[in-house]
Amino acid sequence: NDESAAALEITYIGPVLEFEADTIIALTGGEMPPKLNDNPIPMWESVAVKAGDRLSFDFIKQGARVYLAVAGGIDVPVIMNSRATYTLCGIGGFKGRALQENDQLKIGNLQVKAVKEGVRIHKEHIPTFSTKHEIRVIPGLCDYRLTEESKQRFLDVIWTVTPEADRIGYRFKGERLNFVEREQPFGAGSDPANVVDQGYPIGSIQLPDGVEPIALLNDAVTGGGYVTIGTIISADLNKMAQIKTGEKVKFVSVTLEEALKARNEVKESLIKIRGQLV
Repeated sequence: NDESAAALEITYIGPVLEFEADTIIALTGGEMPPKLNDNPIPMWESVAVKAGDRLSFDFIKQGARVYLAVAGGIDVPVIMNSRATYTLCGIGGFKGRALQENDQLKIGNLQVKAVKEGVRIHKEHIPTFSTKHEIRVIPGLCDYRLTEESKQRFLDVIWTVTPEADRIGYRFKGERLNFVEREQPFGAGSDPANVVDQGYPIGSIQLPDGVEPIALLNDAVTGGGYVTIGTIISADLNKMAQIKTGEKVKFVSVTLEEALKARNEVKESLIKIRGQLV
């Protein structure tokens, strides 16, 4: 009930979280060594914490983001069927914004079964990270606007992630890509990188002016008038989110059938993980 949820809190103190109640947590994602009261604790494993315990982290070693799970969840309002925070519009999550010092998060009561301490994900399901990445894409929606040479060059170039990389999108540096000459249709604008406005799937890669492709992620706009050369397959979106500024990316073209197979493999892996947690 709401009264019990309000009694359990986590206080954000700069980069440190202080627990004000006993609970179970787990940390996943990139390798950012966690510490409980300055003592190392494992990732990918359920860990018991007590009231007064403090969770902190060393510098990230691999990957880019770490995820904290708390038994019972975080008690924030459900907006548009989600508890996530959309900071661009200031909605969802905790007051629609990033955490600030001394913010207090209430632990929710969404736990459907007891969570045991020491439950660990099997090694084969724990991702590994590097500084060089292959990201699979399906060509389109507007790759026809590029010359054949540029379509191939997009796949051959080793792209570098720029500092402009967040939940909105990732911008890459590499080479200029060229467009097929044509008379622009009505509504497309004068720049050859423009098309008549269209929807952008999550993971679509747009090409403003043919330079610095941008992979659009979860918080990006949902449509616009830039050429999109390809779309990152859903199975690789989590991998994309763990890439840091300065790391290298090579895009690999796959078919729809290959993308669907990869998606099914992810679903099967998640089913196996759930089975381990019973």
